[in-house]
Amino acid sequence: MSKQRIAVAVDGPAGAGKSSISKAVAKQLGYLYIDTGAMYRAVTWAVLKAGVNPTDEAAVAALLPDLSLRMEPTEDAFKVFVNGEDVTSLIRTQEVNGAVSQIAAIKAVRDFLVAQQRAMASAGGVILDGRDIGSVVLPNAELKIYLTASVEARAKRRWLETPDKESVSLETIKESVMARDEMDTNRKESPLVCVPEAIVINSDNLSFDETAARMVQLITATEK
Repeated sequence: MSKQRIAVAVDGPAGAGKSSISKAVAKQLGYLYIDTGAMYRAVTWAVLKAGVNPTDEAAVAALLPDLSLRMEPTEDAFKVFVNGEDVTSLIRTQEVNGAVSQIAAIKAVRDFLVAQQRAMASAGGVILDGRDIGSVVLPNAELKIYLTASVEARAKRRWLETPDKESVSLETIKESVMARDEMDTNRKESPLVCVPEAIVINSDNLSFDETAARMVQLITATEK
């Protein structure tokens, strides 16, 4: 009898490698990978494009009913579309990096995206990563993982994946990561937490492949 595939919640701070590792693990296991951070980035991009101030909660909320988000798997990752426009690379800019925490702290935005994320995860065989997956989005997930690393390691990873890295220093990214940690941990709506039942993986002394292998081991051991 084949094992029943599960819902996996992966949480952790900015730059811990959640997205890239979850993506690789999902591909290896034939799971669906849902990058919740990309969904928040897509909303942030739409807000900035519309000329709306990210701190104006009412104006941001007013944009949501007309916003269509779609994530389309590709051979090595996925594409993100906002109202039919491919924004996959546009959501990784420093401008979006600087505003995404403010957008993610807005209750209307979280409610809008959490409903979509729960619907995607309802069939099982999914890996979702973000800040509040185990605590808020999928509190009943069969497996919860908290992936973390030092600020220095996370800042370097974030700098390497920034498209306009020539125009921003590693030190600036480090300050941005520390500010993001502060905001994500202390925000009123769904703060970043490591729930008691989560299994912690610290990737400071693990390679990408070793971290992914540890996650695969945990998932296959949890499958019913």
